[in-house]
Amino acid sequence: MSNTDWVLVTGAAHRLGRETALAFADAGWNVICHYRMSLAGAQDTQAAVRALGRECLLAPADLADPDAATQLLQQCLQLTGTAPRCIVNNASIFEADDARTASADALLRHFQTNTATPLLLANTLHNWVLAQNMPAHGRYSVVHVLDQKVHNLNPDYFSYTVSKLALERSVALQAQALAPQVRVCGLSPGLIYLSGPQTQDNFDRAAQVNLLRQPINPAEVARCALFIAGNTSLNGCTLQADNGQHLVPLERDVMFVIEENLRP
Repeated sequence: MSNTDWVLVTGAAHRLGRETALAFADAGWNVICHYRMSLAGAQDTQAAVRALGRECLLAPADLADPDAATQLLQQCLQLTGTAPRCIVNNASIFEADDARTASADALLRHFQTNTATPLLLANTLHNWVLAQNMPAHGRYSVVHVLDQKVHNLNPDYFSYTVSKLALERSVALQAQALAPQVRVCGLSPGLIYLSGPQTQDNFDRAAQVNLLRQPINPAEVARCALFIAGNTSLNGCTLQADNGQHLVPLERDVMFVIEENLRP
């Protein structure tokens, strides 16, 4: 691991993004912590990374902006003098609707943040590597964070699910298009944090609805992203880090199934 290797983690101020930043830092990577509004959270991540002996720089951006990908990579270049060796597209929006209530605004908002900007970030990294006219051979990588929902469909959170389905279908296509300069893989976590309107009691029950009947460890999910970044044999594939949750089909989102079962 070179002292000049950087990872860009979007949405790194909280939750899985923060966990991913710490996993990379613990393995010797420097971190560019993207955030939108959570400056205090981003500063906490920065302090935690620096406590591990690595550098962490902050890069604010609104991923709903059509030009966000270009602007964010430009920030990386200005901050570090080079492009990140890995981009983990973790940030996303997650708003409740279904196929009957979905609006054009909701669909487009989810698509821009959850699909278009991650894909464009990968393209922008590829263009930078190509312009350097140097052999890459798998050194640079992009990890698109997905969701076990794309492998285990139910009709809830429609706009969110559609945006993640589009990103999941793009993994192999983009891997083919960006090779050999940049590898592209997916990472599909299961339920690892309180989600939407979920109560703690609901979460505690729902977190065990998987083949292992135990909560998913966020640190282990984060290490999957690190594994992809370091393993040049991985390209165009998706790792499913969900304790087998995608193999437990449900008619509704797991939080709603739990809620129904709790009713007298």
